[in-house]
Amino acid sequence: MHGVFFYLQQIKALLRISFKPYCLLFLSVLIVLTGCRESETKKQKGLPNIILLITDDQGYGDLGFHGNTVIQTPTLDSLAFNSTRLTHFYVSPVCAPTRSSLMTGRYSLRTGVFDTYNGGAIMSDQETTIAEYLKQAGYRTGIFGKWHLGDTYPYRPQDQGFDISWVHAGGGIGQPGDYYENFVKGDSSYFNPVLEFNGIKTETHGYCSDVFTDLAIEFIQENGETPFFAYISYNAPHTPLQVPEDYLQLYDTVNMLPDLFPSSGSDMAHMTDRDIESARKVYAMVTNIDDNISRIWKTVADKGIAGNTLIIFITDNGPQQRRYNGGLRNRKGSVYEGGIRVPSFWHWPGTLDPGDREFISAHIDVLPTLLDICGLQVNTRNPVDGISLLPVLKGENGDNIKRELAHYWHRGYLEPYHNIAYRSGTYKLVAHGDYMMKNSDFELYDILSDPNEEMDISNSSAILVDSLRNDFDHWYGEIMESDHLNIQPIHIGTNFQDPVTLGRNDTKGASAKQWMSDSGMGYWDVMVHESGLYDIEVRFFKPVEVPGTTSIRFGTVQRTVATNIQDNLIIFKGVELKEGPCIAEAWHQYRGKIYAPILMEVSKK
Repeated sequence: MHGVFFYLQQIKALLRISFKPYCLLFLSVLIVLTGCRESETKKQKGLPNIILLITDDQGYGDLGFHGNTVIQTPTLDSLAFNSTRLTHFYVSPVCAPTRSSLMTGRYSLRTGVFDTYNGGAIMSDQETTIAEYLKQAGYRTGIFGKWHLGDTYPYRPQDQGFDISWVHAGGGIGQPGDYYENFVKGDSSYFNPVLEFNGIKTETHGYCSDVFTDLAIEFIQENGETPFFAYISYNAPHTPLQVPEDYLQLYDTVNMLPDLFPSSGSDMAHMTDRDIESARKVYAMVTNIDDNISRIWKTVADKGIAGNTLIIFITDNGPQQRRYNGGLRNRKGSVYEGGIRVPSFWHWPGTLDPGDREFISAHIDVLPTLLDICGLQVNTRNPVDGISLLPVLKGENGDNIKRELAHYWHRGYLEPYHNIAYRSGTYKLVAHGDYMMKNSDFELYDILSDPNEEMDISNSSAILVDSLRNDFDHWYGEIMESDHLNIQPIHIGTNFQDPVTLGRNDTKGASAKQWMSDSGMGYWDVMVHESGLYDIEVRFFKPVEVPGTTSIRFGTVQRTVATNIQDNLIIFKGVELKEGPCIAEAWHQYRGKIYAPILMEVSKK
């Protein structure tokens, strides 16, 4: 009977008819009743299976359950209805920091991650991930989709505890860090992506979200008695906004207009035609994800393991584009609520009761919660910043303790007070300035009474502003001394990965922030493991149409060749590199103009 919902979902997917609330309630009752029966008759003994679902740039308002009257998300709405819902769940303002905190239970800065590119999205190999903990406990582990915490050994998912790894490179499909197979495809990069299967480039067929789901389902179906951890990390609805046409046709721009401007949502009144078209594509991408989650949920039901499978759904930050966001202020990249507050649904039939939990929680709490569920201890080498939410999820601790959380992000290492917030209980201090800010320039909000951050009460709460600023300063001073907040070099010359790609996503330096430009000159921190001869390929964004010279430099080893070709690939054969750390660079020069490469590929001879 548990499968009834899923078969109806498939009919709905064909007919494209949204479920009404009373239909959702009826189906939800069926799920609860059959889920309880299944938990009594089919529940496996021992550790639960864990499915962790995360989407990319799907905001708090990109769900029907959160008041969006346009978007079609019946599966996610039903999942929310039947889940324990953490209604005040927070992540980082951007994706790589969120993912590092999710994997480790620690603030991203402790892990070496401080940004999405410019060398700031490589997580230290000395961190202990969820996958490593669960693997040690006997789990079979798999990741499907976006990793964004390092593309080279020893930072890859397969180096960090995942038995099965199907991921795209860089920060996203079609971005410079994913050049070879997808950047050159332009507006079709989300279709038939070339992924890395445990480090081996592999062609796939289909739309990216469908492909990741297919691979995850295969992983779940192949699993026997061993508990599994499936980390299904969709890269949608992140840009580029590419989606199958049949999903896009679900959202007619004219019919969307009346509902795109609800009374709640400060951004809505400023939507342009471009914003509306972007919303249309995002909603189509989310509906595709919704259908794929339906397939996963059905697989779990058909396999008879729903009673012993914990399904978690979250998103990685707020929406990138302007659209309905449940009334929350601002979007991705911001420390206001619209950039950091996201859905968090925990579905475990027979163990967790559906309902809201208003406890302040965050991405750093996921790992300690899962360890608590599995009876595992935290590695004392890397103490976590989060806490176990298991008592909260079970309804044993519904009161909000005075939870303190720090929120931060800007391009580069954290500075006071660039786009930071500090939460203590219901109060939230916000700053958008520099290290010389005066207390009078800070903002203060009572999130309990003002969740949309419309009433700055800093002028009437000077003592509280000063206290919270001091708390942030103490936190900042301590976290900037973290062991892993240092250089994470790219390793070449090992037996674990050859060749090694030095991609634009990991270039450092102020100019390298122009990551989509051939003038974005930067460098890579590199560790050469073995002295010897190496072949080095230098690839540019587009053919080098002017004569000149192309140079490479690894520490003190520099080689230059004259080029008078219309090509974007220059090859250096048999370059002798010395063992040890160094800075690597490459560039093309013509009459004083410098052209930066998109990548270098280094092979040991």
